[in-house]
Amino acid sequence: MSVLEVDALSINFGGVQALREVTLRAGEWEIVGIIGPNGAGKTTLFNCVTGFYSPTSGRVRHRGRDITAMPVHARAALGIGRTFQNVGLVKNATVLENLLTAQHLRIGYDPVTGMVGGPATFVEERGLTDRAHQLLELSGLAGHAHARVADLPYGLLKRIEIATVLATDPDLLLLDEPGSGLGPEEAHSLGDTLLGLRKEFGLTIVMIDHHVPLVTRISDYVYCLNFGEVLAEGRPDVVRRHPEVVRAYLGEEEAAS
Repeated sequence: MSVLEVDALSINFGGVQALREVTLRAGEWEIVGIIGPNGAGKTTLFNCVTGFYSPTSGRVRHRGRDITAMPVHARAALGIGRTFQNVGLVKNATVLENLLTAQHLRIGYDPVTGMVGGPATFVEERGLTDRAHQLLELSGLAGHAHARVADLPYGLLKRIEIATVLATDPDLLLLDEPGSGLGPEEAHSLGDTLLGLRKEFGLTIVMIDHHVPLVTRISDYVYCLNFGEVLAEGRPDVVRRHPEVVRAYLGEEEAAS
């Protein structure tokens, strides 16, 4: 059974066809890459998978369960975690506080008990804090735990956002441009981190990125979108060399030269 199944997904915005009959699969513990030029529909696809957009037609399934009509928070509770192109963090909080906030679904006490306090709440809060520190350690971010998010560079924020999503305990991790703003060495390091996190947490990862070397190095399977349709799919090296994929990125004249 696939962790994620997208079947013939289409969505229109007025007269614009943003996605047309997109079908995608991500199996247990796979890393699936999605590439394509700007405006290809990649983030729109993620918005449909996570419930921010309702598709015009088609279905989305998580571990065989139809979630097409399920609200965003219910999908998150199922174990679907997602990062964004524009970093979704609380900028005036510390890195550690962001990870603690992300764990709110794990809290067992009610709001009144939380306000009053007591031994049980203190024990639970300490457990959440310990888990946040462990996630930061595994992500190579332990030295930034008490830094204010607003004071940190963009490339580092992308890694912190991944750690924050991991705090929600997902089994399916959707990464939107995790390599954005990273140089070649930083992107290579990020790739190693993602491979390590997959192994450590037993994750299935679906990632969008324009950094093609990063995607093709760590992905088990790759899809290329163009104008809202799947242009090519297959093993990373096959898709990377596909003539239509080269043309979509470089333009017909450059690809032919």
